[in-house]
Amino acid sequence: MKIAITGIGGVGGYFGGLLAKQYFNSEIEIFFIARGVHEKATREKGLVMNTVNGNFIVHPKHVTSDASTIGVVDLIICCTKGYDLEEAMLSVKPCIGNNTVLLPLLNGVDAKERLQKIYPGNEIWDGCVYLVARRTVPGVISETGNIRKLFFGAEEGTKEKLQSTEKIFQNAGIDATWSKNIKETIWEKYLFISPIATVTSFLDKTIGEVFSNKKSEELLNQLVAEIKSVADANGISLPGNVTTSNIEKMKSLPLEATTSMHSDFRRGGRTELESLTGYVIRLAAYKGIPVPMYEIMYEMLRQKSSE
Repeated sequence: MKIAITGIGGVGGYFGGLLAKQYFNSEIEIFFIARGVHEKATREKGLVMNTVNGNFIVHPKHVTSDASTIGVVDLIICCTKGYDLEEAMLSVKPCIGNNTVLLPLLNGVDAKERLQKIYPGNEIWDGCVYLVARRTVPGVISETGNIRKLFFGAEEGTKEKLQSTEKIFQNAGIDATWSKNIKETIWEKYLFISPIATVTSFLDKTIGEVFSNKKSEELLNQLVAEIKSVADANGISLPGNVTTSNIEKMKSLPLEATTSMHSDFRRGGRTELESLTGYVIRLAAYKGIPVPMYEIMYEMLRQKSSE
């Protein structure tokens, strides 16, 4: 079996690294698709994994920026940022055959819909992760949080492929779950990441700083309430305690941790504002749901991102 991971950042590097470690020199071949200095460092020295459970170096079957040198794979896992999704998946077209399964692990809830427009004939799954990890320097992935879960699934996916992939993930030490209700699962994650990414970016504060200030926490709670109303209006079935459980998850993260969107704003680069904040507003407008705090923060962040 051939598995390719594109986007070797925090998510792709962490989960790809665990796969590469477990299946080194085995019948399951792991390929990394990376670019620039990160590709060079990983190919020459391996991928350095600094994890909560120990540090190690992994060597995939092949590291390249040229997908044509890999050939067709059975599974391609896309871990790019949302704004890079289409470009990244078009660049790996040589890896995608008629039977290739595509698994996006992105923030947001519309990745599958977007990929279906590019590869309508392929089996495409949904997925999401809970993880605090970053590519700190080229060739190095550092994990700092205490949550590391991966969920995936597809309502019309091939059962045998879903089962075997879950086993492959779990055998590599990945806390992976084939979710039979993946739409609800990714929306539950969306209700987690969208409000915290929006408020940390808007306030330019870490997660710990948000919760240490009563007014900041109130802003976060208002976002949580607004996005929950949007989910309800769209018929998304979620656990009754989803809002309180998500707040507890946020509070359990390291005080100094922040979101990837906030980090992107700090660097002055491209951000996932449209998929994490703008998408909520567009979906709310379609259903006639008021989301005033989302609108205020989105407009301020949109202006900031265009400066």
